Amino acid sequence: MNPQGERQSAEAVPGAGARPGEATRRRGERRAARITAGVTELEQRLMDALRTGLAAGHDQWEETTARMVDAQAPGLASRVRELSSLNDPGQLLEECALLHALNQGWLNLEKLPDPLAATVRSRVGITTDTATLLASGPPVRDHWQILAQRDSDDGRLITRRIWLRGRGTGRMALLLSYGAAGREPELSLPVGTSMDADLVYYPGARPLRAALGTCHAPPTDISGPPPGVSIGTALSAYGEALSGDPWLEAWPVIVEGAIPVPPLSETDDWQLTDTEGKSALPVIGASRGMWQLTSISGGRPLTVFIEYGHRGAVPLATWAPEPVAL
Repeated sequence: MNPQGERQSAEAVPGAGARPGEATRRRGERRAARITAGVTELEQRLMDALRTGLAAGHDQWEETTARMVDAQAPGLASRVRELSSLNDPGQLLEECALLHALNQGWLNLEKLPDPLAATVRSRVGITTDTATLLASGPPVRDHWQILAQRDSDDGRLITRRIWLRGRGTGRMALLLSYGAAGREPELSLPVGTSMDADLVYYPGARPLRAALGTCHAPPTDISGPPPGVSIGTALSAYGEALSGDPWLEAWPVIVEGAIPVPPLSETDDWQLTDTEGKSALPVIGASRGMWQLTSISGGRPLTVFIEYGHRGAVPLATWAPEPVAL
């Protein structure tokens, strides 16, 4: 009802009476225009920040975050919001450079290869509807081993991340499930089991996130860890993934022959080293989980499932010989 208490006619509502597909296209065009305007403004704000000094104050980033929310670009809003928590000038400059690259990717979207264009859309915040993805995307059937499951809570939303590995394809996959207002996410899979199922990957230059399709059989228990790679190969795998998606925070990898090493001083990090001591991965956010990993290891090499990114490694699970969440 309008303020005068009269119902608007269909002719008075923009897009009313249009075919569903046509209405969806128009909504997409309007959103794309808003994002383009937001990206253009963000580019100007980044240039202004470089001229006046990146550490001029956090208020500028909070205001810019709100502008990206208004532009319907939640991915950009999230990346800008992180700037307000950074105090190191080097990290600020790196993140601003990545934002600039993402902005330019959006502004030149039609010139990009399809996989990279899909990555840019997802990083900006345009996601494919799960039902549409499952109906149109090619399914990948495999026996998927559930490697780890972890929840995070930002006070508004519980995000559940479930990592899988295909026994036949060797591909990694990430399933996301959400629960609002303190409710548990709907999807939960038993870690340490394997299921014969179809996954459909979201489009991108380095597909990782997937949606769960048809399950052909109930999950079954498995014994022993999946095959892993050396620490050096893990570093190469992250670098290769980064070449296709520069905005990638971390890449999942199973490392074998890893030995946890405690920090030598308060300024040092925990590390995962190989048996020869030639390669090592710094561990970020180390806490009780690393002491647990050290206890399981007893100085012996382990197979450890980690996410590895530019800040370091996050161990998520090991096998002793049964799966152990960290």
